[in-house]
Amino acid sequence: MDFKTYSSGKILLSSEYVILKGALALAIPTRFKQSLTFIKKKSNKLIWESYDSKNKIWFDCKFNLPNLQFTNTSNNKKAKILQSILLSAKKINPSFLSINFGGIVKTKLDFPNNWGLGSSSTLINNISKWANIDPYKLFWSNYKGSGYDIACANSKTPILYKLENSLPIIEKTQFDPIFSDNLFFIHLNKKQDTNNQIKIFNTNKIAQKTLLAFSELTKKFLASNNLIQFQDCIKKHELLLSKELKSKSIKELLFPDYQGEIKSLGAWGGDFILAAGPLESPSYFSKKGFETVIHFKEMF
Repeated sequence: MDFKTYSSGKILLSSEYVILKGALALAIPTRFKQSLTFIKKKSNKLIWESYDSKNKIWFDCKFNLPNLQFTNTSNNKKAKILQSILLSAKKINPSFLSINFGGIVKTKLDFPNNWGLGSSSTLINNISKWANIDPYKLFWSNYKGSGYDIACANSKTPILYKLENSLPIIEKTQFDPIFSDNLFFIHLNKKQDTNNQIKIFNTNKIAQKTLLAFSELTKKFLASNNLIQFQDCIKKHELLLSKELKSKSIKELLFPDYQGEIKSLGAWGGDFILAAGPLESPSYFSKKGFETVIHFKEMF
C-alpha cells in the first residue's frame, strides 16, 4: 500500500541539556517539515531517495529485503545509520519491510540539512508512522535524547515537556508573545553533534534545586508579558547553564556588544540561537557574517 506522511521540525526554547535530567522544557514545532512518500512495488528491493530543500538528491541507497543489506549507496555512513533505524523498526514490527514489501521511498526536507531543526527526529517519526509503531521506542533504540523532538514532530502547538521515570509527559500550551517582532532565530553556520553532546552531559550530576530552577524559568518564559521580562529569563537561564556546562555563553563568546539578550538553543555551540532585542537585529547579525536570520513568526 502506498503511504505518505510528514513531521514537523523542532526548537527547544528552554532547559536544553537539563531536560535529560527531568527539568520542565518549552518546545515548539516549526513550520519547517520533512515528508516521506512510499510507492509500493512487488519486489524485494527498497530504493531510497532523500531530497534536500532545493529538491536535489543528497542521499540515495538500495536495500535488499527482508535482510536490509544495502548496495549502491551515495554515502556508506548514512546508509548504515538508516539501515540501523529500519532494522529497529522491523524488530518492533516484524511484518514491516517483509518479502514483497519493496518499492520506492522519497523523503523531502523543506529546510537545509545543516539547520539542526530535526532531520533525524522527523525521519524517525515518519518511519514510525509508516511502520505503525511507537516513535519513542524507535527513537530510543537509536538515540540518547530526551524525545522532546518526537513530541514536536507530532504536535501542532507549543508544548511543555518533561521526563518522569524515563517516560515523556507532554502538555499542550500557547506561546505567542506580544513582543514576537523582537525575537529572531540566527543560524551559527555550523551543525552541532547533539548525540555526542548528550553523551558528555549525561555523566554530569545536577542538583534537584537546579532542575527546579530551570523548570521555574520555563514557566517564566511562558508568562513573560514584555520583552524586558523575557530578556531577564534569558540572562538567568544562560548564566545558570553556563555554570553547569563550565562554558561561556554564546553572547559572551561572539556577540558581547549586542543590545539585547541571546540564548543558545539545543546543544551549545552550533545550529540556531535566539536573539531578543531591537527590530534592527537582523542587520547587526548580518554585519557579523550571519546571514540566516529568521523572524519568530516565520519559524512557527
